[in-house]
Amino acid sequence: MVQILSPLPGTFYRSSAPDQPPFKADGAAVAVGDVIGLVEVMKSFHEVRSEVAGDNIRFLADNEEPVMAGAPLADLG
Repeated sequence: MVQILSPLPGTFYRSSAPDQPPFKADGAAVAVGDVIGLVEVMKSFHEVRSEVAGDNIRFLADNEEPVMAGAPLADLG
């Protein structure tokens, strides 16, 4: 199992806007380069992309949750 970590401190978002579906749902397959969420820092949004592929993503951080740099966002199996 591999963890996807936050590249920056900020607020984690699972979708691009409140009325949009999440980039990935729990249990979804993930390919290399897939966007799994955004981290917002001072009104600037940074895409969080997976560096590995996996069959089952399980999010550890909730939508709109504050995160620190290096904090685990999701497990990828």
